[in-house]
Amino acid sequence: MKKSIIVAAIVSLLAASAARAEDNKALYDQHCAKCHGEDGKGDTKMGKKLGAKDYTDPKVQDALKDDAAIKAIKEGLKKDDTTIMKPAEGLTDDQIKGLVAYMRAFKK
Repeated sequence: MKKSIIVAAIVSLLAASAARAEDNKALYDQHCAKCHGEDGKGDTKMGKKLGAKDYTDPKVQDALKDDAAIKAIKEGLKKDDTTIMKPAEGLTDDQIKGLVAYMRAFKK
């Protein structure tokens, strides 16, 4: 009996984790992929135009701290008074952290 409860709890946790990963991917696809690409390389027409970073590059990943990524998602980015990344509006702090975690998974 105890064993089946433990197994059920583990299965529930794994299912919840998989659902969060799918949610993070959906949010990324909706808010980020247009510029950063589905693969995180920034190799899209818009990404090239705006100078999107290649998030598969370990050096790029190491240079970008989580708090800076969170701030960029929340507030957007400007360069020389030009908006190069709009803020992702309507997202919770947990969703933004999920986006950062999803982006981190591109690192090779």
